Amino acid sequence: MIRCAIVGASGYTGLELIKILLNHPKFEISYLATSEGGEDIETMHPAFKEVFAKSVEKADAKEIAKRCDLAFLALPHKTSMGFAKELLDLGVRVVDLSADYRLSLENYEKYYCPHIDKKHLKDAVYGLPEFYRQNIESADLVANPGCYPTAALLAIVPFLPYLESSHPLIIDAKSGVSGAGKKCTQKTHYVTINENIFAYNPIKHRHSIEIKEKAALLAQEDFDVTFVPHLLPITRGMLVSCYATLKKEIDANEILEEFYADEIFVRVRETLPDVKSVSGTNFCDIFSMANGKTLFVSSAIDNLLRGASAQAVVNANIMHSFPEDLGIPKIAYVP
Repeated sequence: MIRCAIVGASGYTGLELIKILLNHPKFEISYLATSEGGEDIETMHPAFKEVFAKSVEKADAKEIAKRCDLAFLALPHKTSMGFAKELLDLGVRVVDLSADYRLSLENYEKYYCPHIDKKHLKDAVYGLPEFYRQNIESADLVANPGCYPTAALLAIVPFLPYLESSHPLIIDAKSGVSGAGKKCTQKTHYVTINENIFAYNPIKHRHSIEIKEKAALLAQEDFDVTFVPHLLPITRGMLVSCYATLKKEIDANEILEEFYADEIFVRVRETLPDVKSVSGTNFCDIFSMANGKTLFVSSAIDNLLRGASAQAVVNANIMHSFPEDLGIPKIAYVP
């Protein structure tokens, strides 16, 4: 068994990691932690009462290194790289769910904060398995992608060779409120979000540069990305709509089918995807159509699972040469 730590057990992604690992045949939860500790998991998450009992400790890298082989870091950016740096130097492999290792140093420091672990940043592998599987296999540090970039890149990457790079790539994205985390803000307050929908941080959202940077690396060509996220009055789920200009007319569905023919967690749909059909799973459902030189691609994921915790465990499976779908949820929360 691979002994695992979850640092950041109090948040939604920490909760989802626990749920997945409890049913995983090869990973065991050996250590749970938050920045403060001092609680048991049943108090922190009452859903675990009489299901799973374990104390939640104050995060300590040296203690993790004694008891664990792998650590999942479900921490905010800036905080995460401090733990990751120490863990990696102690020989613990890391799957980081924050933004701290997803970007180039230049882009990270421009859009986030000064980076304190340049040593490991250059060795981090971006954890989108469909595009970086071989690199993930031998990685000691995997940077789990953001939820918006996951849904957007899975939708648009198959079409990058066919796009006019001089025309804008427009990404309209909508997410459930859980994507904002547990802390309540004015935007996520029930009275604000109930029966409501609105855009936030249009064009300037930090996930925009993550999408732009990874698309450019994969296509070896720069694209002008216009990204606008919206908040939906639902708990979980994400729907992304991409609009682009093609160099020539194509059979969009055929391209998608061929590109993802061997991928178990991408489902090419013949009808428009919806968030309910992927909720509670690691699937990304994608639909595409072209009208002349206008391309439309729509994708749906569970923002907490495919956009965070389930994808993190898929990456851990790959790192340990296990089947990618081992222990990964596939049955949607329907109806």
